[in-house]
Amino acid sequence: MSRADSTRICIRASLPERKDPYCEEELMREKREVVTYCMTLGNVYEDYPFHDDNWCVMRHKGTKKTFAYIYTRGDYVWVNVKCEPQWRDFWREAFASVVPAYHMNKTHWNSVILDGTIPEKEIKRMIAESFDLTRDKKKRAEDSMRR
Repeated sequence: MSRADSTRICIRASLPERKDPYCEEELMREKREVVTYCMTLGNVYEDYPFHDDNWCVMRHKGTKKTFAYIYTRGDYVWVNVKCEPQWRDFWREAFASVVPAYHMNKTHWNSVILDGTIPEKEIKRMIAESFDLTRDKKKRAEDSMRR
């Protein structure tokens, strides 16, 4: 297969590397990568409330509300994120690795399985959406007024 042909087909799940050499998209697979991205959202902290290092909970500093649960299940890192019900089904239909959330309210939460099939920008979009949905309502209102 030539490079030109392979640019049309990005096969990520079978690659052990972090990045498919023929795809421009980065892949997010490691727990630390998710935590690092969450920390860039600002005014957040990581917590381990279950006395189990497998479960990392990302919270807002002011309200202590959770916007991401990060854990390993089976061979993959999973991230539970909050989503609006109208987007819930969109994400589940767009990616087989987005499923009803493990141990959460299935109406408002999805689990994102980091198996290499979801582009990093889409994972970040889901995490950022969860961050926004769980922020202090006052701050959300202030931000929407600035727009």
